[in-house]
Amino acid sequence: MSTEDQDDALFKALGHRVRRQLLDRLKAGPQTTGGLCEAMPQLDRCTVMQHLRVLEAAGLVVVERRGRERWNHLDALPIQALQDRWIGPYAAHAAAMLAGLKRAAEDGQPQHRDKALPG
Repeated sequence: MSTEDQDDALFKALGHRVRRQLLDRLKAGPQTTGGLCEAMPQLDRCTVMQHLRVLEAAGLVVVERRGRERWNHLDALPIQALQDRWIGPYAAHAAAMLAGLKRAAEDGQPQHRDKALPG
């Protein structure tokens, strides 16, 4: 699977509220599929399983079978990669822009528009 396909799968997995709730539950530690189903009574078992399959395909959940039980483990490495690739650099850029704006305001200098922006 290409990096772009992996990123697409990761964003798809994180794009649904139920899947984010499942990941939040797995932050505390591995849980059985039955335990996750009990924690989300508004959903039937089949729906929970479908969401877990999407999370597994994105590499966010690793499944371990112990007898008849299916244990779901959070793998946070794809989220860290997302942070490193997307969130961190954008947050650093935004913070630098805000720091520049603060300095200009404290110095009483008018803020100049970026020449690349229309208007």
